[in-house]
Amino acid sequence: MKYLVHLARVLVGLLFIVSGFIKLNDPVGFSFKLEEYFSPPVLDLPFLEPYALAIALFVVVLEVILGVTLLLGYLRKPTLWTLLATIVFFTFLTLYSAVTGKVTDCGCFGDALKLTPWQSFYKDVALLVLILVLLAGSKYINPIGSRLFRAGATALALVACILFANYVLNHLPWIDFRPYHIGASIPEGMVIPEDAPAPVYEYDWKFRIDGEEQIITTNGEYPEVEGEFVEVADTREIRAGYEPPIHDFTLEREGVDYAGEILTRPQLLMVISYDLDKSHAPAFKALARYTDSAAALGYSVIGMSASSQEAVDALKAANKLDFPFYFSDQTTLKTIVRSNPGVLRLERGIIRQKLHYNDLEELELQPLTEAARYNMPLKKSLDSIMELDQKYRAEAHQGDFSNWGLQMEIDSSNIAWIDSVIAVNGYPGKSQVGGETSKAAWYVIQHSNRIDEFLPQIEGAARAGELPFRLYAMMLDRQLMRQGEPQIYGTQGTSFYMGSPPEKVDMIWPVAQPGKVDSLRKAAGFDQPLEDYGRELFGEDFVYRNYTIEQAREMWAKQNIQQ
Repeated sequence: MKYLVHLARVLVGLLFIVSGFIKLNDPVGFSFKLEEYFSPPVLDLPFLEPYALAIALFVVVLEVILGVTLLLGYLRKPTLWTLLATIVFFTFLTLYSAVTGKVTDCGCFGDALKLTPWQSFYKDVALLVLILVLLAGSKYINPIGSRLFRAGATALALVACILFANYVLNHLPWIDFRPYHIGASIPEGMVIPEDAPAPVYEYDWKFRIDGEEQIITTNGEYPEVEGEFVEVADTREIRAGYEPPIHDFTLEREGVDYAGEILTRPQLLMVISYDLDKSHAPAFKALARYTDSAAALGYSVIGMSASSQEAVDALKAANKLDFPFYFSDQTTLKTIVRSNPGVLRLERGIIRQKLHYNDLEELELQPLTEAARYNMPLKKSLDSIMELDQKYRAEAHQGDFSNWGLQMEIDSSNIAWIDSVIAVNGYPGKSQVGGETSKAAWYVIQHSNRIDEFLPQIEGAARAGELPFRLYAMMLDRQLMRQGEPQIYGTQGTSFYMGSPPEKVDMIWPVAQPGKVDSLRKAAGFDQPLEDYGRELFGEDFVYRNYTIEQAREMWAKQNIQQ
């Protein structure tokens, strides 16, 4: 019994110290796990959620101190009974998680070691047995050193825990066990190997055989039975497949995920706030200075949040933040950085720096050469495409259409190439190829008959600041006019020759909101009111007339000569 108690003492003491230290290294992460337990779908204790961090700190410090006092043999009876109460509580939680399946990871060892609910329960049962052994053989737990030494060592451990907790709360975890640690490649973390095991499912097939309904269970294959198939009654996952370390990273705007394109950018600065309402608001004032500096040096800057667009717009306006925000899952953002807000600096998807808002002065920014800033092979190709797009257009604008057939062949080749580029890299915007070159793909699409196919990518690029918004406005108006619908921004004009002898009628194609069109134009980046734009388009004698869409369609049907 004596030796069994000694073994149990060492095992329990060390396990409590290690488990407590791992969670103390990341108390914010442990508080997120407690919030999950307190949520209505689990234990339904929402009134405890605001105190999750305080409870997390108390629990993890208690774990470490209990491990220390057990190894020292200090306050023997209070230590043993507190250990018993603690392990009974943890065993209840892990059993509840395992039986209900509502919490898939207890967080016993933080992100350092992931255990399934049943593995966590069995671990706690083993600890419970060892602690009962300690209680039964408590007389064999001999103290180490003098009482003053034991009290001093315990006090020292407590002070060390408090100082360490204060450090990681005001900076970041000392050791980062998450898949978003410095040096990690986010794109590589999302890759599923070709030989990765797939999940295995069990299917319950309901058949009517000889007038009676029967359930036939298989692992997916259709049952070879004689009878009438009724339905698949149930489906269960009996073995999970491979899940990559990073499996829920997205950068969404308007329902479109831009992660694939953004993570290829040579130099990227991410500002992350999982919940703007819970963020440290004063930090954004300082962040604005750093993000402005980064953008001026050539870095691509984005924000990531799970908050609403209204909250994002209010934050940007209040702090003069001049970069686009993307939506991502709140749990993912909490996992990426334990700071709200926090900052990441990446190179082509590889995390080079991760900073708490208290450590922004440590951000390493260097002026970027064009080669470091852009995808140079793509930029050079697009510059060539831009030249080809305009090769014979100037002649046509001057009335010489002798080479127009050659221009059409070039346009056909250009749009096919742009299609392949967008399929791989997304829209090649200013972060990839620079401001001027970012217009190349737009010109090619604008001169094609496939605007409707590419308009969503153009809109996404414009709203993300990768393309001047006015170019999207022009393309949208052109497509609406082609469809015979009112335009939004009044960028498209046309001329008809009506009557006999033919009389030229110049027209700004009808707009959907005549009373608001000038304000819409200004917001989109056009500096001229609609009437002034019309005179620039058709000459000083042009008089703007607000035609109805029905009048425009009737004129188009009679004589569709578009300028």
